[in-house]
Formats: sequence, C-alpha cells, structure tokens
Amino acid sequence: MTEDLRNVLLMLSQQETLTMFSLMVTMAVALGCGFAIYLLYRFFYRGVVYSENFGVLILLVSGITAFIIITIGTNFVLSLGMVGALSIVRFRAPIKDPLDVGFLYWSIAAGLTAGAKLYMVAIFGTTVIGLIYIIMTFVHRDARTFLLILRYATPVEESVAVLLRQLKYTLKNKSIARGVTELTLEVKVKRGQIQFMDAFTDSDAIDSATLVEYNGTYS
Repeated sequence: MTEDLRNVLLMLSQQETLTMFSLMVTMAVALGCGFAIYLLYRFFYRGVVYSENFGVLILLVSGITAFIIITIGTNFVLSLGMVGALSIVRFRAPIKDPLDVGFLYWSIAAGLTAGAKLYMVAIFGTTVIGLIYIIMTFVHRDARTFLLILRYATPVEESVAVLLRQLKYTLKNKSIARGVTELTLEVKVKRGQIQFMDAFTDSDAIDSATLVEYNGTYS
C-alpha cells in the first residue's frame, strides 16, 4: 500500500513534456485573445473616463493567467504550492464600472483556456463574446444617459418646473441649502441632441446648468 502511494505521488510530481513550440503557441493564443479584448475595450469604451492602464492590464492578465495554468498543468506538487501562494493575494483597487469587471473576467477566461491548450475554445469564445459586445454597443449607442444638474434660487421653483416639462427625466437628487436648490436629473439623450440645454442656460431663473454623462455611478 505504501509503495503504491509512493508511485502515485511520484507520477503526479513528474513534469509533462513541454516543448518550446507548445509554450510559444500557448502564449501567442493567450496574448492574441488578450490583445483583441484590449482593442474592443479601447475602441468601444462607453464610460466617462477611459483608463489606458486598465486596458493594458486586460492584455497582461490573459498572458499571466496562461503561464500560471501551464505551470499548474506540468507539475501537480508545484500547483498545490502555487494555489496556496495565490490564496494570500488581496486586490484592493476598486473597479467602479461593472463592465470593467466583465472585461477582466473575459481576459482571465481567455488565459485559462489557452493555458489549458484549448486553443479553439479560447479563440471561439473571444470571437463570439466580442461580436455580442459590438452588437450591444451599436444597439445602445443612439440613446445615452446623462445627468442634468441645475442650481437655482428656491423662490423660482415654479419657473424651473415649467422648463422641465419639455424633458423626460428621473429625479436622482434634490438638495436645498440657504435658499438655493440643486436638482440632479437623469435624462436620455439620443444622438447627441442637447439643444434642450439652451432653454436652461438662457433662463434668468437658473444660476447654472451642467450636463454630465452618466456611467452607472453617482456620488
């Protein structure tokens, strides 16, 4: 029994054959998928402020994940130590846009499948998800969400209400301090048509009118 257990552990600890060609193909597929995801993130980004660092991170994560999976696949004993080492890693950088989380998992999935030598799965999965993302981007491109922030003196509330009748909006926040009211409204803007702002900027009742693109977070 002891001899059989020793043989099993010896077999698991032995490295599989890993040629330089196989390693190059794996990393090429992983980085190729990561680069495609990076390009999609860069050219179809719909947030307010684009982060080039996060785009580069998407590319790096796919390659890093791939060679971690290669290491785990070639040596069972080493994989146990690597899992233990990775379990103590803590990532504290906040990700504000939920869509960024999806891109990060997408990059990790591409690296996992490429590292496991499932090259067709990595390429096919990246292509299909990329096409779906492009289609969804074009579908929702015409209508974009903005925040309209208005500041005015509280006594002219009725005059402002008359101006707001031309808009379809959702009230997000209303604050009153020292006779000054600040409204934060969520409005839908189609194809960049912001002519409605002229009525607010030309009105004597409104002190300031600000239009900010809304990416899903507001504080």
